[in-house]
Amino acid sequence: MILSAILRTSGSILGIIISAFGVYLRLQLYVYEEANMKALIVTGGDNPPSSVIRHLSENSDIVIAADAGLEICIKAGIEPHIAIGDFDSVDPAILSQLSTEKIFRFPEEKDYSDTELAIDAAHRYGAKDIILAGGGAGRLDHLLAIRALFERKDPIKEWHTAHESAFLVDRGFKLQASMPINSVVSVFPLSEGALGMRSNGLKWPLDGLKWDCSEFGLSNKTISEEIEIYSGEKPILVILPLDLKISISQDC
Repeated sequence: MILSAILRTSGSILGIIISAFGVYLRLQLYVYEEANMKALIVTGGDNPPSSVIRHLSENSDIVIAADAGLEICIKAGIEPHIAIGDFDSVDPAILSQLSTEKIFRFPEEKDYSDTELAIDAAHRYGAKDIILAGGGAGRLDHLLAIRALFERKDPIKEWHTAHESAFLVDRGFKLQASMPINSVVSVFPLSEGALGMRSNGLKWPLDGLKWDCSEFGLSNKTISEEIEIYSGEKPILVILPLDLKISISQDC
């Protein structure tokens, strides 16, 4: 019934999600609407190793598979709470490993990507922190689309690929990380530019730099095993090697 409702529904993403999920998501929102949940969305493409995905899932309250991300989850030994997509390229044997109540199938031709639908579902579960694993896979349009997800009113907070991770450091926050000396660190402003940044442990410090949205710090290097990056007055995007010990906290 749920699947057929999805296939029959047309219109805005709000109408699709409400009609398709119905009472099920309303019950979930009743439980979680006050919680600061963390959601992991696994999509197809340039995925981290299974060990990293398992670690991310263990530290998340809900796991959502976006289309081919279902295969990635199953391979990693993870059963997602729900799976969303058109599933046209997903092996039926993989689909059969998840109960039909957890599968939400959308038409291939739609106004929103499978990743966007998964993000919307995560918000409806009450998730405040959304982490994305996978995506890109060498397609420039996909890379730019994911970059845009960091710019939204309710942005994703992390993006993990096969080799790198991207972290949103909101205004007034700092990122702390442990990594080998001479590791590569890149910093990008978002649409507001960057102002008031500071850093410790980088070869080329960020202190005193003022960037507009077209400027960036590409391939900086670490000179210490412990680094700190302070966002200052504007949110910034920090790209680091995959699978590091990272913490992001308010800059008191």
